[in-house]
Amino acid sequence: MAAAKVLPGPNPDKAGIVGDRKAFCEHIRKALYASKIISYAQGFMLLAEANRVFKWNLNFGSIALMWRGGCIIRSRFLGEIKKAYDTNPKLSNLLMDSFFLNAIRKCQESWRIISAAGILLGIPTPAFSTALAFYDGFRCKVLPANLIQAQRDYFGAHMYELMDKPGTFLHTNWTGTGGNVTSTAYIQ
Repeated sequence: MAAAKVLPGPNPDKAGIVGDRKAFCEHIRKALYASKIISYAQGFMLLAEANRVFKWNLNFGSIALMWRGGCIIRSRFLGEIKKAYDTNPKLSNLLMDSFFLNAIRKCQESWRIISAAGILLGIPTPAFSTALAFYDGFRCKVLPANLIQAQRDYFGAHMYELMDKPGTFLHTNWTGTGGNVTSTAYIQ
């Protein structure tokens, strides 16, 4: 409460952001649905990784049905998850299944509208915004996170890989004072 009294927040015209309440509520519904899909996709990604690492033989479709039968995780689309894994037992991610791909496609604009509205209004919406950030990271071929290679090269001469020449690593003398040194020189 003390922080609320002293830390400034946005002062936007709230009516301008929300607009038509019925439409805004529909955007919220779609954002929630998309975020739930991402949550399930992430959960099944974790199960798939555990399946690989521990050499289990998990039946992901059966797991979805188990959850529907009384677990706190119940959801209407658990049956769709089962269908997805029955259709393709080697499915790499739920988002690659046509049902979930189409659902995300239909909800994406609303999801972005609600995430942006939360930011503009100063209302934290971590379930929506982190799910959307995960989705954007998952769907992108090239991410700003590639900048980390350049930062590591600048601070520790760890080199970076050229995107147009995979397997080619370079070091740049970023400051003009470091000389021709790379992290491989430290290993020798």
